[in-house]
Amino acid sequence: MANDAVMTFTDDSWDQDVLQSDVPVLVDFWAEWCQPCKMLGPTIDELAIDYDGKAKVGKMNIDDYKQIPVSLGVMSIPTVMVFKGGQMVKNMVGINSKQAYSEALDAAM
Repeated sequence: MANDAVMTFTDDSWDQDVLQSDVPVLVDFWAEWCQPCKMLGPTIDELAIDYDGKAKVGKMNIDDYKQIPVSLGVMSIPTVMVFKGGQMVKNMVGINSKQAYSEALDAAM
């Protein structure tokens, strides 16, 4: 269950929320039917709280929004990408540790 700190990214909000962001952005590509995605959810919630005010942390449902995941070549979920200055700087497929995601965000700071 997402908390208020977790953003929801859409095809329409992508440019403003991610590409034009002045802070690093972590995006979790997921789907409701994906069990590993649900397992990753609490980690994403924690990261959103930990990085509140320092980075954006959010999710994009690939069933609701297809344009961006397809354009980025998302083939498996969960896929977590970190963006800095409008560019993807880290791409992690599958479930990783909270530390791995934190390190990716820290490196993008």
